[in-house]
Amino acid sequence: MRTLKGPAIFLAQFAADAAPHDTLPGIARWAAGHGYKGVQIPSWDRRLFDLALAADSQAYCDEVQGVLHEAGLTLTELSTHLQGQLVAVHPAYDLAFDGFAAPEVRGSPAARQAWAVGQMHLAARASAKLGLSAHATFSGALAWPYLYPWPQRPAGLIEAAFDELAKRWTPILDAFDAAGVDVAYEIHPSEDLHDGATFEMFLDRVRGHPRCSILYDPSHLLLQQLDYLAFIDLYHERIRLFHAKDAEFRPSGRQGVYSGYQPWAERAGRFRSLGDGQVDFGAIFSKLSQHGFDGWAVLEWECCLKDSEQGAAEGAAFIRRHIINVAARAFDDFAASGVDIAANRKMLGLA
Repeated sequence: MRTLKGPAIFLAQFAADAAPHDTLPGIARWAAGHGYKGVQIPSWDRRLFDLALAADSQAYCDEVQGVLHEAGLTLTELSTHLQGQLVAVHPAYDLAFDGFAAPEVRGSPAARQAWAVGQMHLAARASAKLGLSAHATFSGALAWPYLYPWPQRPAGLIEAAFDELAKRWTPILDAFDAAGVDVAYEIHPSEDLHDGATFEMFLDRVRGHPRCSILYDPSHLLLQQLDYLAFIDLYHERIRLFHAKDAEFRPSGRQGVYSGYQPWAERAGRFRSLGDGQVDFGAIFSKLSQHGFDGWAVLEWECCLKDSEQGAAEGAAFIRRHIINVAARAFDDFAASGVDIAANRKMLGLA
């Protein structure tokens, strides 16, 4: 068994227009000052990172690594959550998701999707130049509006959606395979890959692609009332990335999983800072360690109550306390009596 690495932090929710959060050197020093050892970088945020330049310039990638190294940090992964989302968008969400894309392709779903696919290919090349082994993203969604349908779904609707999703992603997965990088889809409501069943439907359609992987975030599973510990047992061979994010689900006589269109602070299910919710991180770190996961534990801060600075400051220590230094030997090795095949057969009553 191997030991998890950490603590690390996803920078997407912390980037801002004011120092120290407006440049990579500044936010790197800020993260290190809170005790983080790694950072996951949002590839769409030009204040921190230039994806197109990274895809084509080893010198720029070396410069990025040098900035992080100077702060005492490691680059854990790049993220294309926003671009991956745009690989597959149902027309109902065209206007809402246009803001994720470059200005020149907004208003044209076909151009926007082509741009998103191009971004994913850039991310594959950039990840390789940066020496990374895995990548964080979203799958996008064509079937999500039909999750809980009335009237009933026409026969074959979901199958057609997943066939198309796999058709769009297979060339991207191939590009990441050529780069030697796994694609870890965050299992997330609003994405077509939002639980184990949907991940299996997709995995089957990409023919078990070796680069098709999972970003495990227990908060999204808890809010679906899914067994997030059993999920690790089922899919540990595909889990490549881990977002440490907390959540709580407190249903009432007024609302449950769907939360009645209420704002985040008023929902039955809501995201919380690490340690403030209901996720059993002790059990999660044990499960991941048991299955040999040796990736990074990456804080993703999304809390409906607590300030982000407090969440970041507390998160590093929380993750550090939960990392298990996996034992190199069994606890009862002191009583080992050595290997003797003849003695073993005699103990079993065998000739």
